[in-house]
Amino acid sequence: MAPGKDILLARLRSGDALSGIERLRLTFLLALPAILAQLSMCLLSYIDSAMVGRLGSAQAAAVGLVSTTAWIFGSFCYANSSGFTVQIAHRCGAGDRAGARRVFLQGLGTTLAVSAGFAALGIAISSRLPVWLGGGPDIIADASDYFRIYSLFLPSFQLAVYCESALIASGNIKIPSITSIAMCVADAAFNYIFIFLCAWGVRGAAVGTALATLLAGLFLLFYLRRFSNELGRRASGEVDHQSLSSSKQVLSKAIGIAWPLWIQNLAVRGAYIAATVIIAPLGTIAIAANSFAIIAEGFCYLPGYGMQDAATTLVGQSLGAGRKDLARRFAGITILSGSSMMFVLAVLMWIFAPQLMGMLTPDAEVVSLGARCLRIEAWAEFFFGVGIVANGCCVGAGDTLFPSILNLLSMWVIRIGVALLLIPRFGLEGYWYAMAAELTAKGIVFAARIRGTRWMRKNLAI
Repeated sequence: MAPGKDILLARLRSGDALSGIERLRLTFLLALPAILAQLSMCLLSYIDSAMVGRLGSAQAAAVGLVSTTAWIFGSFCYANSSGFTVQIAHRCGAGDRAGARRVFLQGLGTTLAVSAGFAALGIAISSRLPVWLGGGPDIIADASDYFRIYSLFLPSFQLAVYCESALIASGNIKIPSITSIAMCVADAAFNYIFIFLCAWGVRGAAVGTALATLLAGLFLLFYLRRFSNELGRRASGEVDHQSLSSSKQVLSKAIGIAWPLWIQNLAVRGAYIAATVIIAPLGTIAIAANSFAIIAEGFCYLPGYGMQDAATTLVGQSLGAGRKDLARRFAGITILSGSSMMFVLAVLMWIFAPQLMGMLTPDAEVVSLGARCLRIEAWAEFFFGVGIVANGCCVGAGDTLFPSILNLLSMWVIRIGVALLLIPRFGLEGYWYAMAAELTAKGIVFAARIRGTRWMRKNLAI
C-alpha cells in the first residue's frame, strides 16, 4: 500500500530519502485538495457574478467597479497571514510543534487587529470610492453599498484566510479544501435568499458572501484549536511558554516577510485600480465584460493556485528540515505540474470562451467582448502558471522581496504602460493584450529566479 500524506511528510521532516514517485505523490496529495478548494472559490465567484448579472449590466458593473479595491483589502489579509504561516511551515518541518503553535496564536491576534483597522478605513471611504474610480451615476449607490458591507466583514475574512493558511502550512490541506467547498454551497444559498427572496440586490450579494465567510472562519478556528496535532493540541508534558524576546522575534520576522507583500499588494492592486480607471470611460459594457472575463478566467488558473499552496508547504517544510535539495526538487515538480495543467485548461478556455461568458450574463454584447478577451489571455496561461507557482515557492522560503519588486515593475511598466498605448486603438482588448504580455514576461523571469539558489537563503529559524 502506498504511503499516505502524513507518512511522507513525517519522512520529509526526519530526513529520510524520498523517491521521485514519492515526491510526485506527496505533491499531488497536497495539491489536489487545494485545487478543489480553488475550484469551489471560483464557483463562488461565478455564483455571485451570475446572480448579480441577472439583475442587469449596471448592477454587474457596480460590483466590478469596486472589486479591484476589495482585492487590495483582501490581499492585505493574505500578506498578514503569510508573515506568520511561513514561520509555522518552517517550525513544522523542523518538528517544533510547540513553536508552531506559539507562532499561530501570536499571529491570530495580530492579524485580526490589523484587519479591524482596514475594515474601519474601508467603511470610511466607501461612499466616495465609486466616484474616485470614475463610476457613473447609475452604479455609484450599489457600488458604495457593496464595498461598505465587504469592509464591515473584513475581520471575518481575515479569520478564514489565516486559519486556512495556518492549516495548509502545517500540512493539512484537506480540511481547508472541504471548508471552501462548504462555504461555496452556503454562499449560493445565502445569495439566493438575500438577493432575490429579500430583494436586496447588490447588497444581498455582499451580505451572503460575508456570512458564508464568517461561518467558514469560525469552523476552521474551532477545528484548528480542537483537532490539529501541530497547532491545536499540546503534547503530554510539553511546556507551552514563550518569552517576550521570542515573541518580538516572531513579530519581527513576520513583518520582514509581510512588508514586501504589502508593498506588492499596494503596487499590484493599485495597478488594477488604475486599469479600472482606464477602462471605466469605455462604458458599462466594457466594465461588465472585463469583470466577468476575469472571473471566467479563474477556471483556467485554479490548478496554478492549488499547486502554489502545495509549493509553499513543501518548500517551507523542506527548508525547515534543512533539506535545500529537496526544496529545489519540489519547486520543479510543482511549477511544471501547475503550468502544464493551466495550459490544458487554456486550450479549453479558448474553445469555449463564449459559453463561459454566457454562464455569467445574458447580455450578448458583454458575452462577445468578454469572449474575445479570454481568447487573448489563453496564450499567456502557461507562463502565468509558472509565475503563480514560483511565487509560492519563494514565499515558502521567506523570499518575498524579489517577487514583490518583480510584480511591481511588471504591472506598472508592462501591463499599465502597454495598456495606455493599446486601449485607444483596441479598446478593452488592448488592456488584455497588455496583460497577456505582462504575465508571459513575469513567468519567464520567475523561472530564471527558481533556477538559481538565492531565493532559498533566508533563515527563519529562531
